[in-house]
Amino acid sequence: MLKVYYWNLCPHCHKAMDYLKSHDIPFEALDIEEQPEEVVRKIVEVNGGDDWVVPTMEYNGQWRPGQVFNAAELGRDLKAWGLM
Repeated sequence: MLKVYYWNLCPHCHKAMDYLKSHDIPFEALDIEEQPEEVVRKIVEVNGGDDWVVPTMEYNGQWRPGQVFNAAELGRDLKAWGLM
């Protein structure tokens, strides 16, 4: 299942999750502030090693770094993962 690591105050996270819901893509929403240290370290690594950035997504061991919401880019990445 697609995992979405989000922060409650992140508007891009909410837009990304709304996009997933509107396209009937099941996902697990995981609040970054409630994750164990090893998960946060992995998210920091995926995002360049300085800090965590959300929404970061993971599907079957493939990672999508956090970024500003862009529907076309998110759709492209989800298609590449076979989710759309």
